[in-house]
Amino acid sequence: MNKLAIRLLTLAMLSLALAATPVFTVVYAAPENDPPPPDKKKKKSSEARPGIEQTAFADGYRAAYAAIYDRRDYGSAIIQLKSLGHDDNAAVANLIGYAHRQLGDYKVSQIWYERALKADPNHVKTWQYYGLWQLEQGNRDQAQYHLSRIAQLAGTASEEYRSLAAALEKPPGTGLAY
Repeated sequence: MNKLAIRLLTLAMLSLALAATPVFTVVYAAPENDPPPPDKKKKKSSEARPGIEQTAFADGYRAAYAAIYDRRDYGSAIIQLKSLGHDDNAAVANLIGYAHRQLGDYKVSQIWYERALKADPNHVKTWQYYGLWQLEQGNRDQAQYHLSRIAQLAGTASEEYRSLAAALEKPPGTGLAY
């Protein structure tokens, strides 16, 4: 199997694993639950079962996800996410950026958000989180641009759009935690 097929299978299995996990919502910073959809093609039974690598990745991602959204243990989550060896995955890079932002490491966070968008320019959750980052930096025009990208990609009824729009409606300097 070529590398692309392995990556697609890995992402499909991650999507299925994430779809089965409970979703926790944080005000203005909803958890990452939008990895690429699983491949709709019917797979042979031998390809449908996750291998050790896919299971390890999904387990590691879920553990880091829980460290971020359940325990707010951003430092260990960053270590867990980096140890997965999938820094080129938009969902992984976005969570690393989010964790760094929560720790106040804005320059490092920006690098990871940009890395996520380079991996997948249509990754809606990254546009949302990076838009919130822009607001925290006082860049309201950039945050508005991010909001328009979310509208194009996911529509104005999406949670990502509503979250960033609500944050933009607040007056500057209100001290909201995103």
